[in-house]
Amino acid sequence: MTDTPEEKAEARAIRRRWITIGEMVAVAGVLIAAISLWLNWSNDRSRKQEEKAAKAAEAQEKSRYVVRAVAVGDDQLALQRDDRHSLGDVTVTFPTSLNIPPQHPAAQTIDASAFAGELLRLTDGGPDNRTGLLPVLLSVQYWVDDREQRTTGIYDIVWKTEARPLRPRALRLIGLRLRRPGGDQAALDTAWEREAPKP
Repeated sequence: MTDTPEEKAEARAIRRRWITIGEMVAVAGVLIAAISLWLNWSNDRSRKQEEKAAKAAEAQEKSRYVVRAVAVGDDQLALQRDDRHSLGDVTVTFPTSLNIPPQHPAAQTIDASAFAGELLRLTDGGPDNRTGLLPVLLSVQYWVDDREQRTTGIYDIVWKTEARPLRPRALRLIGLRLRRPGGDQAALDTAWEREAPKP
């Protein structure tokens, strides 16, 4: 039994519909694959950027040295070392008006003998017991994984004068604190103008 022309036409229409549905499924599959590929690439890129940012932050933290000092006896401040950094040269620069040459202590200490006489002279005639700040420009060389680094800042040496029975007044060093990162001789001199003791 042969199909009528109407049945043949209907069979062709059904085949065309199946082809169209098949094409649509194929196109949808290609789109889904493309979206998956893009999402994977985007996630991988974000992950790599996060890893890169984390490594940069870790390297920056590792290379950072915070200058701290502890009083040793009454007349020295010793810079503290840490496990990540080896200390190198230290330069202590004083305000111009004190006429004290820059110090380069080999033992990474700030010794009061360099400036005690000048501070005692400046405070002579006032109260025997007083405290104050001596701004200094401190430059510290240190090492991170065999790479030389340097940090510079204006630091305040905290000092105190004390009366002693039957002896001249003494200057005692209390500590060291950061006034500001960076800086130069002009900034140091400006800081000293504000801090210089008045008799």
